[in-house]
Parts: sequence; C-alpha cells; structure tokens
Amino acid sequence: MAELLDIFRAMADPTRMRIMHLLGAMELSVGELAQAVGQSQPRVSRHVKILAEADLIDRRKEGNWVFLRLAPSPSCRQLMEMFADIPAEASEGLWLKADLARLAAIRADRMRAADDYFAAHAEQWDALGSLYVPEAEVEQAIVRALGAEPFSHLLDLGTGTGRMIALLGERARHVDAIDRSPDMLRLARAKLPQEGADKYNLLLGDFCALPFGDAAADLVTAHQILHYSATPQRAIAEAARVLKDNGRLLIVDFEAHDREELRTRDQHERLGFSDDQIADWFAEAGIALERTDTLPGGELTVKLWLGRRKSANVTPIRERQIS
Repeated sequence: MAELLDIFRAMADPTRMRIMHLLGAMELSVGELAQAVGQSQPRVSRHVKILAEADLIDRRKEGNWVFLRLAPSPSCRQLMEMFADIPAEASEGLWLKADLARLAAIRADRMRAADDYFAAHAEQWDALGSLYVPEAEVEQAIVRALGAEPFSHLLDLGTGTGRMIALLGERARHVDAIDRSPDMLRLARAKLPQEGADKYNLLLGDFCALPFGDAAADLVTAHQILHYSATPQRAIAEAARVLKDNGRLLIVDFEAHDREELRTRDQHERLGFSDDQIADWFAEAGIALERTDTLPGGELTVKLWLGRRKSANVTPIRERQIS
C-alpha cells in the first residue's frame, strides 16, 4: 500500500506526467528534459527527484551529465500501460503534441552534434580505416558468425558510436551498452532507433569492471576495443562472468601486427592478438572457442573469435578466411 501511495502522489502533477510520457519515448538528460517541457532546469530537477523517490525513473550520472529513463520495474511498466489506454483530452493532446515536437528538435540536435564530431575526427578514422577491410564487410562477417541462433539480452562492450547496437539490437529483447567515454555514449544515443527505445540501456563504465551480476546476458560483443585495453584478459574474464550458460562471446579485433605508430597516433595499447592468445584467455575464463574468421585487409587483418560458456556442448573450432 505504501508503494502505491508513493506512486500516485508522484504522479499527481501534470508536469510529472509529461515527464513520464517523454521518458517513455527516449532517454533524456535533465537539461534536455527541461527543454522538452519548457521549464527551468531547477524546477524539472525537483520533479525528477519526486519521481525517482517513487522508483518511477532511474537517474544515471555520465561525466558531467545526468541521464534519465523510466524505471524497469513491473509497477512502472504497468502504470505506463494504463496511461496509454486512457485517451487524452483535447487540452492534454495539445501539450503532448508540443512536447513531442520539442523532443524531435532535441533528437535533431543530437544528430547534428554527432555529425560535427564525426567530421572533426574523420581524418583520424579514415587513416586507420584505410589499413584494413571495409567495416561493412566486417559487419557482414559478424552476422554470418552469429548465424540465426537467438539471443535475448545483448551486452555490447565499449560500444563507441553504437554500431553493434544498430547491427544486432533489433534481434534482442534488451540491450545494454557500456563505454567509458561520455562523448561516445552521446554519439551512440543519437543513433538509437526511435521504435522500441526503452529496451536500450547505455551506461558509462569500464568493460573490465562491469556493473552487472553474474549470468546476465546471452550474447556479449567486443568490437574493436581490446587493443585499447592494457588488460584484455581481464575484459574477457568479466565478459565470461556476465554470460549465461551457453551464452556466447564475440570478439572482433586486429590480428597481431607490427604497426608501432598506432600506439602513439591512436593510443592502441596492444598491436593486435594471435589466435593462441585469445584461445588461452578464453580457456582461463571458462569460454570454449568455437569459431575464428579471418578478414585480410590492406595492411591489417581483422579477426573474429566466437566462444561459448563451457557448460554447453562445443563443436570443434572452425577457421575461416574471408577474402
């Protein structure tokens, strides 16, 4: 009864109902939410505090920003379903229409900021990209490697600009993506699909110390991140810890190479990896290597290593070279 009273007290304000409606459409920072409802940030912050205390929304600090989303609790989900079934009166419809128009402007601002960031760093990324096989071919290889086997909870490590979310997110019921860069998370957030946005959860954090319990996900992806890590074996162990029985870990990275300038120019901690290194780290983490794919590029070779938690029956390793 106390929980219900807290919920109804929290919702007994038109602005807080508008906030819940907006957060049901997409995750927003406090500043963006203030812009969407057309009120001052301190005033919106007070409303947010009340909703958070009633466990209706989650707050997450990301660098200097605080992002908000609907709480994943059953009571919150049922409340939003109930409101969706109640037709809005004419005056309420006008408010909602205006809020959604401002929300569209916020989404456009995010996309503009993402485009500006890409333009500023295009030369650096083009220099690296010219050394290996086009990313479109890498993504095709990822889809082939994963095949049609279903997965419900995708965890993308070092999500960067969110390419794995875009490539695989539609197949999952829930997607968590983690990155240690607030700038990268803002880029990824700008590219989230508008449909089903509530299933995507973007987190600021370290992929070597994941904020998830054991056996949380059935697919973990690590796309071009291990070469930035001083302790890649620890990242693999963490990925294994959060995998469910029979869950899969897909690593996409460079084969061992001697392009030393990448350490200083692009801050690469590791100059790629050998099959033996990955196989050993997988084994130490309780992951059985099922498949490796090789994609030769201009001067760097991209590798895909797909493993599975050892509790499953594992088929022999398959090595494929894609020319």
